[in-house]
Amino acid sequence: MASTEPIILGLEGTAHTAGVAVIQGPQIHANESATYFPPQGGIHPREAATYLTKQFPILLKKIFQKLQFKPDKIDGIAFSQGPGLGPCLRTTATVARAISLKLNKPLLGVNHCIAHVELGRTITPANDPLVLYVSGGNTQLITFLNGRYRVLGETLDIAIGNALDSLGREMNLPHPGGPHIEKRAQQGKNLLLLPYTIKGMSFSFSGMVTAAKKLIANHSTSDICYSFQEYTFAILAEATERALSCTKKGSVLLTGGVAANVHLQNIIKLVAKEQESLFYVVPRNLAGDNGVMIAFAGTHLLKTGEIIPIQKSQVKPRWRTDQVQVGWIS
Repeated sequence: MASTEPIILGLEGTAHTAGVAVIQGPQIHANESATYFPPQGGIHPREAATYLTKQFPILLKKIFQKLQFKPDKIDGIAFSQGPGLGPCLRTTATVARAISLKLNKPLLGVNHCIAHVELGRTITPANDPLVLYVSGGNTQLITFLNGRYRVLGETLDIAIGNALDSLGREMNLPHPGGPHIEKRAQQGKNLLLLPYTIKGMSFSFSGMVTAAKKLIANHSTSDICYSFQEYTFAILAEATERALSCTKKGSVLLTGGVAANVHLQNIIKLVAKEQESLFYVVPRNLAGDNGVMIAFAGTHLLKTGEIIPIQKSQVKPRWRTDQVQVGWIS
């Protein structure tokens, strides 16, 4: 029996990753992505946007070749409308508008942060979880209440992924720095002193990055990586535990690119267990930015009739998680 779920094309392009996917309900028909790695330093928005411009046609061709049906069977075009880097968002929106006009299909503007949450809710048993969203550009504790996702706590300066990348660059590690720091931290033996900043359920990482960089001249890379992970993850664990105590949620969902870190998974899993909550994490292959999560979120928007006309599809670089009316959760 054919599925009655809509077929959605999802386009992700908020920063360094171009992602394209076609889904139908929980089924992933096709998923392709390409990631920009700067030759040195961090991500330059315009260089990343140029990379996305080159990659989207290639990825779309691969996607359409994989489909067992014609593109006109697609019911909606979802794209990452924000938050993110302005040039990258505009590139992605332009591609989405072009496809929407070509296929004469509805355009669906997706909040990137909420897409990470909806991905977790779709592919794991987590229904009404406390969400710890950790990525390169965002770090938030999120819960659903009265028609919106509410941010209980968040970084007061830079995100955890950004912090890891910044430290990694200072130690001449390849971009992104997080996986390389995770690997080197496993060899660390000495816990070095670093500042620990948390205010309620919000936290700060910039001072810790500065302090860690000053240790490079006199300490091993392994010890610095080990110490940096222990401090930053302890902060996230404390904030998560406090949020669980307040909300009494029965489950915790770990999502976002940094959710691929096994040590962080083990720490948050322990926090959830001590608070008598279940623990779920988005699989590594979908933890980072991808078109699948945009398509999943786009499915909800199509079902609730939240279609945007072309002339109102401007991107929203500073679009907050708690600014979105969530009409698909009762």
